[in-house]
Amino acid sequence: MTSRIRTTLSLIVFLCTYASAATIRAQSRDHLTLQEVDLIKDAQILDKRIEVFVKAADRRLLVLKGVDATSAKQLKKDSEKWGELPIGSRAELVDDIAHILDEAITNIDDVSSRDEKNPLIPKALRRLAAEVVQIEEQLGPMRTQAKGEAEIASFELLNENAQSILEAANKLPPGVDKKVKAKTEKAKN
Repeated sequence: MTSRIRTTLSLIVFLCTYASAATIRAQSRDHLTLQEVDLIKDAQILDKRIEVFVKAADRRLLVLKGVDATSAKQLKKDSEKWGELPIGSRAELVDDIAHILDEAITNIDDVSSRDEKNPLIPKALRRLAAEVVQIEEQLGPMRTQAKGEAEIASFELLNENAQSILEAANKLPPGVDKKVKAKTEKAKN
């Protein structure tokens, strides 16, 4: 074998090994903890499942913004059910939130494809949109300070998913306030 062929083969083996290691490393991080996955599996009703996604996103926001005294009490209370707070770099945590929103979108789409008149769809979508507004308010300043390709890409993915949610929520008909509905029904009787 000539040295040129040997060098080419060595380079190919090196690149394949490097690509495999990078893929394994990328696959080893999940956007949800094991406890969160279990809670999602347990929440079979759409609006309850969306609440789990919202709480999971809030937990990452808490890590990104820092834990204060009020949060510490709630964390202690939640730790048995939700487990420890997720860890990771700012880019990883923002990426986690982006993927959590994406999974929530997928859940709403799945229910909609089976039963587009399901009354839980608007409720879940409005709740998710409210969470997106909160996320954007809290992470807006961080977005402008993003450093590195991974962090910038995470913020871009988060923004894409947030915009999809807000656009879908804006297409919903106006919601009926429960108090107004109750008063209307009481007045009819």
